[in-house]
Amino acid sequence: MSTDHAPYCAAPDPTPRAPHFTLPPLSCDTHAHICGPASRFPYSGARIYTPPDALLPAYRQLLGTLGVERAVLVQPSIYGSDNAALLDALATDPQRLRGVAVIDADTPQAELERMHGLGVRGVRCNIVDVKEGKGRLPMDALRALAQRIAPLGWHLEFLMHVDEFPDLDVLLADFPVDVVLGHLGYMKAGQSVDAPGFRALLRLLRGGRAWVKLTGPYRISGGVLPYADVTPFAQALINAAPERIVWGTDWPHVMVKGGMPNDGDLCDLLAQWVSDPALREQVLVSNPAKLYGF
Repeated sequence: MSTDHAPYCAAPDPTPRAPHFTLPPLSCDTHAHICGPASRFPYSGARIYTPPDALLPAYRQLLGTLGVERAVLVQPSIYGSDNAALLDALATDPQRLRGVAVIDADTPQAELERMHGLGVRGVRCNIVDVKEGKGRLPMDALRALAQRIAPLGWHLEFLMHVDEFPDLDVLLADFPVDVVLGHLGYMKAGQSVDAPGFRALLRLLRGGRAWVKLTGPYRISGGVLPYADVTPFAQALINAAPERIVWGTDWPHVMVKGGMPNDGDLCDLLAQWVSDPALREQVLVSNPAKLYGF
């Protein structure tokens, strides 16, 4: 498998430490990827990076260390719309795992129903880690897709830079399904909570049809741990709609620029962002249970 066009990225820290606070029972990691084994589930030739194998046993070990009981596996861009690795992982634990898949416009309805039975509860639209269509929302196609998945109760998850869409709340105001945005809206480093795109995200949240994941702070920070410049974004989102916020590890942290963070340090950020234990339990337990149908 040639990687000339898809450079290797670093592996996660193999020795995650436990967080400094105890996560409540039934806490959920809403954003992680299973990558490989590449020998069994080959990566797409259209990928823009090549991860090392990041397999379910290592991920389960991480969850145990953090004290997390539930998880949502999200289809990584390296597989395109081939969900085989994702579905294989979901089948190992249908009680505690859910999934977010990537589908094509012509994916048969019977296949969608099969995926639902395995725990898929959403579809991902990635306009960041792609070669074609980067930074563009094909709204007509997305609406058609949303209408297909609406009867299943699924949502549409976006990986996008919200600062590129100052009218995001208008674009998605009457969208047929709930939308989920990863990485706190994935603002580019150096911006503030007053950026028009982020304000639009806050309005969308308050409207009750959007959710935001507190994931990947290193992807939007201009600094190092504890990513102090991300805290205002996290707190603004939580204050806007605490019932619409979930958390995730973003394991195995593909394409991290700079040093690889330890997952225990990343988990501790949640305690800084959400100091109230009852609100933290809402973010970790009840919100994801509602969104993913646990």
